[in-house]
Amino acid sequence: MGFVRDMLFANIFGVNAGTDAFFVAFKIPNFLRRLFAEGAFAHAFVPVLSDYNEKGSREALKLFIDRTAGTLALIQILMTIIGIVAAPVLILLFAPGFLWENGQYGLAVEMLRITFPYLLFISLTAFSGGILNAHGKFAVPAITPVFLNICMIIAAVWISPLMAEPILALAWGVFAAGVVQLLFQIPALMRLGLMPKMRWGFSDPGVKRILKLMLPAIFGVSVVQINLLVDTLFASFLTSGSVSWLYYSDRLVEFPLGIFGVAISTVILPNLSKNHAADEPEAFSKSLDWGLKLLLLIGLPATLGLTLLSEPLLSTLFQYNEFGADDVRMTGKSLAAFSLGLLAFMLIKVLVPGFTSRQDTQTPTRFGAYSIIANLLLNAALLAPLAHAGPALATTLAAYLNAALLLRALLKGKIYRPCRQWRLFLLRTVLAVEVMSGYLYYFVDAEPWLNWSTTQRGLNLAFVIASAMLIYALALLMVGFRPRHIGDRGALAT
Repeated sequence: MGFVRDMLFANIFGVNAGTDAFFVAFKIPNFLRRLFAEGAFAHAFVPVLSDYNEKGSREALKLFIDRTAGTLALIQILMTIIGIVAAPVLILLFAPGFLWENGQYGLAVEMLRITFPYLLFISLTAFSGGILNAHGKFAVPAITPVFLNICMIIAAVWISPLMAEPILALAWGVFAAGVVQLLFQIPALMRLGLMPKMRWGFSDPGVKRILKLMLPAIFGVSVVQINLLVDTLFASFLTSGSVSWLYYSDRLVEFPLGIFGVAISTVILPNLSKNHAADEPEAFSKSLDWGLKLLLLIGLPATLGLTLLSEPLLSTLFQYNEFGADDVRMTGKSLAAFSLGLLAFMLIKVLVPGFTSRQDTQTPTRFGAYSIIANLLLNAALLAPLAHAGPALATTLAAYLNAALLLRALLKGKIYRPCRQWRLFLLRTVLAVEVMSGYLYYFVDAEPWLNWSTTQRGLNLAFVIASAMLIYALALLMVGFRPRHIGDRGALAT
């Protein structure tokens, strides 16, 4: 659905100053959505909730949920009011280059005021999803984001033609999506008997623990999103369309990241929290080992495949009407740079729960700060020589620094002890990926795609992706890999 949404955006609105303004106005509350839905709140809330599940009574659990709901709602109402009032300052902060573009700054401010209440609704949606995930109910929270895409598609296709400024319809679509996503969670909570009642809870010990864990976790688990906002800030000084090119690049990287990286992280966090609450360090390490193996098996070929097929993918998905061949080439430059970081983005999603599930948010915060500083310096260094591809490459390099520091800390503290079969597993995966990458590099030429018809592009892309997946799977079998090796944890390394 996200792909359908972005294809329609490219088709209907193209790449211009108006789309740049919307993507900034959408990125700010969307960043906060990531922070609460997949980031700091979930990583602070789920471990504490697991403690109540393991050690507390049903009544204590319900009271804790009620007080957390009331406290979170109050904080978000205040943040929403501040965000609406301070919209001019926020746009100036995150896209200062808009001041020099005629009308772009005012349009971005207007749209941000419409989209900002999305934060309130999606924060409560994330809270509800955390309760469901902690109780093994993953389906409803997983389906919920689809409603954002549905609402924005309706706004783009049916509402925008009715408005004097068509791009404003997308902002109203974001607002409506927040309401719909929150309402969708309610029946599942009622079936669990855990529908929250809003209560004041700043003095509650559990709420205090969440707030204590959450504040540093904002930087620790959301560092990639912070870096993407930094990229937008630098790109706002470049030629019109740069923010949009970065947006479409990011969206293609988000597809495998959202499907696999976030999914593995969502499943592994409750398991790690339960292992830690039950004082089972060996089970904790094995759960982390399973997550990293599965991630590498999917993430490494996805990273190289997305990098090598950047222009064919963009041409097939977005090259229609208002989105031309030049936009494909320009977006392809930033996509190639972003794509190289996909594996690092996925690793961060799985490694951070190794700390936050143990209620250690300080360590990821410290490493996240190093990554943000590195990203700022790299952005400044790469912006002039690489234009809009510079911020993308800066975020990629900063992500690998963050992932390396996280993994090193887990290994050094013997929190994670890799199973002894890891070297063989890694060797098999790398060999299979080399075979697949060789096929894509030598046999797929990106240039003809720009001139092919829609049908030709679609058929060729389907063939190339299917054949690359088949080659990868056959190569894995030939080097001795079997599906059981993902879950074959064996003995832990000493």
